[in-house]
Formats: sequence, structure tokens, C-alpha cells
Amino acid sequence: MNRKKSVTIIFISILILILTIFIGVFIWYNNNLKPVNTKSNGENSLIRVEIEEGMGSAKISTLLKESNIIRNATVMKIYLKINNINGLQAGTYNFNNQEDMKTIIQHLVNGDVADDTVKITFIEGKNMRWIAKKIAEKTINSEEDVFELLKDKDYIDSLIEKYWFLTDDIKDENIYYPLEGYLLPDTYTFENDTVSVKSIFNLILSFTEKYLEKYRDEIENSEFTIHEIFTLASITELEGKSLEDREEIIGVFLNRMNAKMSLGSDVTTYYAFKIDMGERDLTAKELNTENAYNTRGANMSGKLPIGPICNPSKLSIEAVLNYKETDAFYFVADKNGKVYFTKNREDHIKMINKLKKENLWYVYE
Repeated sequence: MNRKKSVTIIFISILILILTIFIGVFIWYNNNLKPVNTKSNGENSLIRVEIEEGMGSAKISTLLKESNIIRNATVMKIYLKINNINGLQAGTYNFNNQEDMKTIIQHLVNGDVADDTVKITFIEGKNMRWIAKKIAEKTINSEEDVFELLKDKDYIDSLIEKYWFLTDDIKDENIYYPLEGYLLPDTYTFENDTVSVKSIFNLILSFTEKYLEKYRDEIENSEFTIHEIFTLASITELEGKSLEDREEIIGVFLNRMNAKMSLGSDVTTYYAFKIDMGERDLTAKELNTENAYNTRGANMSGKLPIGPICNPSKLSIEAVLNYKETDAFYFVADKNGKVYFTKNREDHIKMINKLKKENLWYVYE
């Protein structure tokens, strides 16, 4: 073998070696850009990491490797260098290790920090039992945590001292839940799911106060106490759908109270026995049982229930403040929510029979 041929063989061998190394490095590099977790088995793959202020790309790469978010710290440093990527942002991140390195880096460039905020929507017409369940669903608190706080007399006293619309009326021993009716329905945002029940109540009450402030003079000069306003609003919330119906329902209630008649509102009886509307029909015994909430019970002539039976909407509060005078003493709603007003019991019974005949009477399944 001559010298020229030997050199050619050596050159080709070196070239093959270099190419092999290059291919190997290329495969190694690209393989390490892939996600750490390639199994799409539905398991939670989020990993929480805190990127501190002043932490350089080298430290960030090492931290992400140690946290099992990327496959290789060196590859990340190389990727950042060859793509001239700077300005990785500090913050708390919830990284998904089913995402590739390029996506992880893009999160850091964008500053896609973790959003742990919790939004809770409290719906109009729902009572404290429903609210307790909703809080338990959305936060680390239990339903019992809610009820225990409501039993804390010192806490309730502190709220009465803080908020002008809360009075000693809510401390009556017959009231199931002192804050029932005063938690303005809306969607509220909290920092995270570890928020305390106190913080939840305090935020809602501050919104209630903000809303009521524009009506403060009207409320203080009203024929009703603030507790009566919320009580009436809570009943009409469940009895009528439209503002017009609710305004006239209040007028009917006042007519009945002035005539020393009972309000005869089934929704108060449901609340008295802690039965949700639509769960079942009430029994005759329940309808006639004496209870501070049951306006069908004995000794309730001309009286409101002891307190609100749900958390009413702004619409219902405004209906009380601007109620409609009427000559009606009775009303009934059909299964579609339409309300019919009548002047006397005879016409009231006729209306009920008419609705039943026309298949408009609501029947619980």
C-alpha cells in the first residue's frame, strides 16, 4: 500500500469518525430537548419551582434538571447560547414535564408564572349551606369550618362593629347562620385555595358594604330596618323572577302583615326545615309547625321570619326599597315562574285550580 492510499484511508476514517460523533451529538442534543415525561397517562405532571431574582441561566438550568423538568442542564445552556436567549424571568412556575425544553424555556422568557388564584361564584338565592359546600369545593376549608366560624360570637361581634349594615339582630339565638342574607352574590377572586373562611367573608362583606353605601341614606330613612330589608329581599328572591314581580310581592307581604295575616310563604318553611327547594313537597305537619322562620306556622301572623333565608341579589334588595303598592293579598307562580296576583282567597284558589287544569302547576318528581 503506497503512502497516498494510506493517507486517503486515514482521512476517510477520520471523516467517518467526525461524522459519527457529529450525528451522535446531534441525536444526544435533540433527545435531551424532549420532555422528561413522555407518558400521556393523565397523571399530574405539574412541578412547582421558584426561580429567584438574580438567578443566572446556568443556575436555572441546573435547578430545572434537579427538579426533573428538563433532561439535561448542559443542553439547556447550549440551547440558550446558540439561540441568543436572555432575560429568563424570576417567579413561581408550575412547569409541566410533559412539555419539551423549548416550551419550558419559552415559559421563562414570557414570565408565565403560576396563577394560583381561586374564583368562587356565589349564586343569587342560595343559602349558607350551599355557600359552605362551595367554599369546601374550592378551598382547603371544610363545611364545618364555615359553620364553626359562624358560631364564634366574638367574631360576629367584631363584624357588627366593623360594618354599619350588620346589627345585633343577626345575633338572635333563633337565627341559624348570622351572616345569612348579607353575603352579596357575585364572583370573588382569592389569592389561592388556602384562603381562610374569615378572609372569604370579609371580602364579600366589603363588597356588600360598597354596594349598599349608595343606598345608605335611603336605608336609614326606610320604614324597615336593614335586617328587615334583607329578610324581605331574601324571600322575594325565591318567590319571583322579574324586578316587577318582586316589587309587587313585597307589596303583598306588607298588605298581609298590616292585616295581621301570616305571609304564608312556602320558601320560608323549606328553609325552616333545612330542605332545599325542589327536593320534595312539604308535609302538612311541617307547614303548620311553629318555627321562627316558618311564616305558615303558628304565632306568625303579621310577622316576618326571624332573618333572611338566602343571600338575595341586588335586584331583590332594590325591589324592597322601591316596592309596589298593590291591592293584592295573594300570589302564586306557575311552573314557568310567571306570578299571578289576586285580591282574595277565593280568587287565589281559582287561580291555583286553573293552573293545575292547564298543566302549569309545578309538581315535584
